[in-house]
Amino acid sequence: MQKSLTTSQLAQLLKRQSIQLLDVREANEYAAGHIPRAINLPLSKLGGSISRLDKETPYHVVCQMGGHSARACQFLEENGFDVTNVTGGTDAWTGPLEQ
Repeated sequence: MQKSLTTSQLAQLLKRQSIQLLDVREANEYAAGHIPRAINLPLSKLGGSISRLDKETPYHVVCQMGGHSARACQFLEENGFDVTNVTGGTDAWTGPLEQ
């Protein structure tokens, strides 16, 4: 079963610790505004970029609303990664977005 947390839970987690947050939206969407500290790794390029990720590192994955991040999480889980989907995505994020 896929792990998930809300954007409110993510905000609290970001205050307490340093986490690896992957934004799987396309580069232009990411550039228009993203959650602070998120690293852009588009879903369309995830398969070719998986070697850049560390299987020992837990990742939190976000997109615009939660659907693409859920697909990314499924793919990453199938490849041995510890991932958590951020439900609601940047649409549900109430904090400031970086550009």
